[in-house]
Amino acid sequence: MKQTKSELRNQKSEYRKPDAERRIAVYPGSFDPITLGHLDVVKRAVHLFDKVVVGVASRQEKHPLFSWSERIRLAREVVKGMDGVTVQGFDSLLVEFAQRERAQAIIRGMRAVMDFDYEFQMALTNRKLAPSVETIFFVPSERYFYLSSSLVRELAAKGGELGCFVPEPVVRALRKKLGRETTASQNAKAKSQKAKRG
Repeated sequence: MKQTKSELRNQKSEYRKPDAERRIAVYPGSFDPITLGHLDVVKRAVHLFDKVVVGVASRQEKHPLFSWSERIRLAREVVKGMDGVTVQGFDSLLVEFAQRERAQAIIRGMRAVMDFDYEFQMALTNRKLAPSVETIFFVPSERYFYLSSSLVRELAAKGGELGCFVPEPVVRALRKKLGRETTASQNAKAKSQKAKRG
């Protein structure tokens, strides 16, 4: 008899390796908000590691749009159902978080040359603090190369379309947070009202 996906998943979890034998990576960031570019990195990382921990940093000094708990909740919502992916918040040094999660690697996205100096400096610092934890850089897919959370926040503030940049739960959260409808939604509503008057 053919097994269902749920049964196969449960069977797989029964034979899961202990953490000491698993390849674990942390993918840290402020995720304010999490974007399709972030998810692209996560989806590719799970092909290389047994477990990927999305680490949502507190980063209150950056005055994020979403609170720490909101960012953790959104990240959990959009990775729900992805095997081998979990979400944890952290408010400590990145290498300390990686060591707590028993990770062998830190994943970082490298969007452009302008990211290189900062990321290279951080990778060397983390290696000094925790020589056993490697930093692995992922180059985003071409369609997300320019995408950033700050760009998404700016678009959302001006009522721009968001569906091709962030998952639907994030679209809804941005609209609720900023109290803005997209320009397309506003235009559709205006046409509908005009048609009713006509």
